[in-house]
Amino acid sequence: MSGSGTVWGDDPVQIAVWRLRSRGCWTDAAALLEPDASLAGPALQRASLLVERCLFTEQGWPEAEDALRTAEAVARDDDERGAAACERGQLAYASTVLGIRDRADEARAALGRAAALLAPGSRARPLLDFRRGLVAEHLADSPQSARAAYRRAHAGATAHDDVLLLSHTWRHLAGLALRDGELAEARHGFAESLRIREELGFLIGTAPALAALAEAEPEPEAARLRAEAARLFRLLGGVPTWLAGQLAPAVVTPG
Repeated sequence: MSGSGTVWGDDPVQIAVWRLRSRGCWTDAAALLEPDASLAGPALQRASLLVERCLFTEQGWPEAEDALRTAEAVARDDDERGAAACERGQLAYASTVLGIRDRADEARAALGRAAALLAPGSRARPLLDFRRGLVAEHLADSPQSARAAYRRAHAGATAHDDVLLLSHTWRHLAGLALRDGELAEARHGFAESLRIREELGFLIGTAPALAALAEAEPEPEAARLRAEAARLFRLLGGVPTWLAGQLAPAVVTPG
């Protein structure tokens, strides 16, 4: 992914998918891939989009499950099977962390299966490391394990030039630094995450990045960042849903 916010070079379908995804139009983005969903690559990407939709909106769980089953069925090798298992782990994690249904054991099992299938040099490995960090931090309350996983993910994302993943690893490493009272380190990581997302045009991820940076900044800069996050949150129709509580009372319910 380049700084222009496109993926897979100049492929017009992938450019359109990215533009829709970045604005929270996951269903429309997934529909562009549906004609090729019998192939492993498009099927996995379609499942990934619909899993992300669940995490951001708390909706669409049956559609994500169906897409995942398709991706699992058409996977041809260990790398594709491992990537599908990684998405299944993420869906189970999202269900658990959002309080929809406790699927923590399923998340751990799926991510463990992915770890066994993916080769050490696989392009999917950094994302797996990041998601294992999420489980360690938010489901196991093990910040040390989470930090180690995030650092592996950060190194892998750097090696594979996965800029969007770097925005996630910067943010979550910064969150752990903030938890430890390391304000300067936290501020730097949150600022890097925000910079990347703004450069990529990743709108749905920009409000959370603004709100995160506000946690490490003094007033009045913190208030300005929260107000901008609230503006984007409203613009995108209240997505991600879990950000509403963090922004209150800055957020006014749409309508």
